Amino acid sequence: MKCNYLGGKWTSGTFTNQNTKKFLEPRLLIVCDPRIDHQALRESSYMNIPTIALCDSDSPLNHVDIAIPCNNKGKQSIALAFWLLCREVLYLKGEIPRESDWEVMVDLFMYREFDDKDKEKEGEEGEDEGDEDEEGDDKMHDTVNKYTKEKGEDEDEDEDAEDDEDEEAWKNSGAADYAK
Repeated sequence: MKCNYLGGKWTSGTFTNQNTKKFLEPRLLIVCDPRIDHQALRESSYMNIPTIALCDSDSPLNHVDIAIPCNNKGKQSIALAFWLLCREVLYLKGEIPRESDWEVMVDLFMYREFDDKDKEKEGEEGEDEGDEDEEGDDKMHDTVNKYTKEKGEDEDEDEDAEDDEDEEAWKNSGAADYAK
């Protein structure tokens, strides 16, 4: 299957202006949300390009030839819809027999950041070390509680008074510089 992906901001004239660098003449247009991709749908209607749209219950159907009802707001639901669409195209082309399952997982149709993958790996490693970390956390909390109990309330009041004096000195120094 040969196809082009146009992600991001739509450039007007992609289907209608032959003088642009991004000019395309597709045989079919598939859009995720007709409300967002209205300009692409309008240009495809000018050029008589058939369109398929993943439509929610509130999607406008102007210039849409085939509407596939599904949730087009969530990443996983869009990935599942495209997975089903690709699998059905391969069934119709005869590349996959209907009796067997498709070996491609739905997860391959979902975009994931590399940082997300790293976080999952760290989370898995962290679960193994979780028991040791909990003991260390308990000891740390005990030490902090012990220190705060030993420290008297008198020291806290002295620190608050020093902070107030510093704030007043800061405010006054700015006003004195401005007056000069």
